[in-house]
Amino acid sequence: MSRERWWILATIVVVIALFFASGAHEAFTLANIKAQQAQLQAWFEARPLTVASGFFAIYVAMAALSLPGAVLLTLLAGALFGLGWGLLIVSFASSLGATLAFLSARWLIREPVERRFSRQLAGINRGIRQEGPFYLFTLRLVPVFPFFVINLVMGLTRMRAVTFYWVSQLGMLPGTLIFVNAGRELGELERVGGILSPGLVASFVVLGLFPLLARRLVDWLKRRRAAREYRKPRRFDYDIVVIGAGSAGLVASYIGAAVNARVALIERERMGGDCLNTGCVPSKALIHAARRAQAIRDAGSLGIEVGEPRIDFAQVMGHVHTAIANVAPHDSAERYAGLGVDVISGEAGLDDPWRVRVGDRVLTTRHVVVATGARPRVPALPGLDSVPVLTSQTLWRLESLPERLVVLGGGPIGCELAQAFARLGSRVTLVQRGEQLLPREDADIVAPLAERLAREGVTLHLNSQALCVASDAAGHRLSVAQDDSTQQLPFSHLLVAVGREANVEGLGLEALGIEVTERGTLAVDGTLRSVYPNIWACGDVAGPYQLTHASAHQAWHATVNALFGEFRRFTVNYRNMPAVTFTQPEVARVGLNEREAGAQGIAYEVTRYAFAELDRAIAEGETEGFIKVLTVPGKDRILGASLVGHAAGEVLAEFTLAMTHGIGLNKLLGTIHPYPTYGEAAKASAGLWKNAHKPQRVLGWLARYFAWRRRG
Repeated sequence: MSRERWWILATIVVVIALFFASGAHEAFTLANIKAQQAQLQAWFEARPLTVASGFFAIYVAMAALSLPGAVLLTLLAGALFGLGWGLLIVSFASSLGATLAFLSARWLIREPVERRFSRQLAGINRGIRQEGPFYLFTLRLVPVFPFFVINLVMGLTRMRAVTFYWVSQLGMLPGTLIFVNAGRELGELERVGGILSPGLVASFVVLGLFPLLARRLVDWLKRRRAAREYRKPRRFDYDIVVIGAGSAGLVASYIGAAVNARVALIERERMGGDCLNTGCVPSKALIHAARRAQAIRDAGSLGIEVGEPRIDFAQVMGHVHTAIANVAPHDSAERYAGLGVDVISGEAGLDDPWRVRVGDRVLTTRHVVVATGARPRVPALPGLDSVPVLTSQTLWRLESLPERLVVLGGGPIGCELAQAFARLGSRVTLVQRGEQLLPREDADIVAPLAERLAREGVTLHLNSQALCVASDAAGHRLSVAQDDSTQQLPFSHLLVAVGREANVEGLGLEALGIEVTERGTLAVDGTLRSVYPNIWACGDVAGPYQLTHASAHQAWHATVNALFGEFRRFTVNYRNMPAVTFTQPEVARVGLNEREAGAQGIAYEVTRYAFAELDRAIAEGETEGFIKVLTVPGKDRILGASLVGHAAGEVLAEFTLAMTHGIGLNKLLGTIHPYPTYGEAAKASAGLWKNAHKPQRVLGWLARYFAWRRRG
């Protein structure tokens, strides 16, 4: 906390202490208010505007400083100003004072509280974003909750000040009305507690809970009404029908069969989906071949003299397709049939929530899991339809190496394939709209990768906007705008890698009224359920991540929630979702990076460990890159880890495990790691953190102790 904030907080504490020390709080008793009522009434009749303004200011100040006496002032307002004016004055004064207290707590203490309890507050803030106004309204309507506590606690959350004000203004109105009205009979009141009978408090509780209950009731009715539009079968062929045999669909089918549910899996193309056929497996096989080629070029630094490698691209692609064929049995129809899954080939469509049509066959099922994946997005670029366009889905049909390749898009797919083709001998140009590659990562993490790509011959055009594609006798060109100028980039092949879009068409979802989000994915709740209580979605078609392991993670939740949701449903937790870009150097991350922490206002400390300090990396000449660990200031709790370097994806697993199970850096440091390995980098990072958090006072005492021992 800054010195300025300490001074302001100290001033507020002194003012509150003086309020009690001076005995001012004793003036705010029912007996004193009743005794002074006549004099106050005379002042008001003599100077109504002055008294009303002074009363308003005092009320605002007491509410802002969380001082006691608000209830009695509310009663006094009814006695002095009557029901109408009293309600108006107190309503605005109390809301304004509460908002000032809210803002004071936010400005003075939210930062240190978030540093200490960032993980706990993250979940609270998610709830506040979703249903915060409803919760606050409930608290405001129930008089048993001290309003000053609500003001201060809400100030520690991420609720918008405008929302806090209008909900407070509305929520406190009924209670204010009760007390102002009671104040009109101030002389006859014996005790304040008598105003609120148990029945009245119970009425407030019901009124406060009504918005939350109504929201859930409307949601339930919406789902039931949508389902009742169709005739539900009396009997079902299956417990669950999964549409799509990609990574999400395969995991969903496996889990369903494992618990002895009857499962049907429908796939219109190839088992294994994009990951096996056009994504993870072929791309990593291609990247591996390209790395071998680059290793031959770099062998001279190790004293091994070899020439420039000769690339037989047809054999490289043969290696890629062999890898696909060798992995395919793991995802085959035969394997899943052996597990008890009915594997059906064909185009699936939903006739209604319980009937899935495949050709002439109609399957009835209690639950449907949509796992139809995504496809590469092709932008509406003028002239693009006049040239052959490669995507991550179609480039595996290439029979010859692209002579001059332009890659449009600097995300993970664009960076991986740009480097691979450059290493195999293509002249590669990468065009990225933003100011850096991998825009979700920190700039310092991406810098070593950008330097490596440039060193290996990839021409980078950052901050460049693709304008159009043109073709003539001289060949194909991509026009890009960069730094107020237009450049023409010639190419023999154009690879578009600007993202992916969910496969939501042709399933009959539109007719059922299942909405699509702004991202183009199916609208599902935190349990992956759609507007229908028995239709679920997982994987790329549901988002927000387009990662194979994220799809598998979601598939478990969708399947378990579908089969056992009557007893309990699980909300998907994405907090510790790891991601790796398989370039060289690799880029890997789990949890927050500095970019995200700054955007969310989360305080953090940074521990940085360079691979140049790691013995194994030095021995193998892989000293490029570093590890960056974010922790809660002054605490052994990991917020995130970002890595760039050799085997970064493998080292990341240790940080992911630690974050998932609440293990701090102290325990990583205390874990024995084999020497020499890249895994030691995680331990070394923990050692740097520990060294930066040494107990200096204890070390000072030890220094004096050992000096005394040396004197004999």
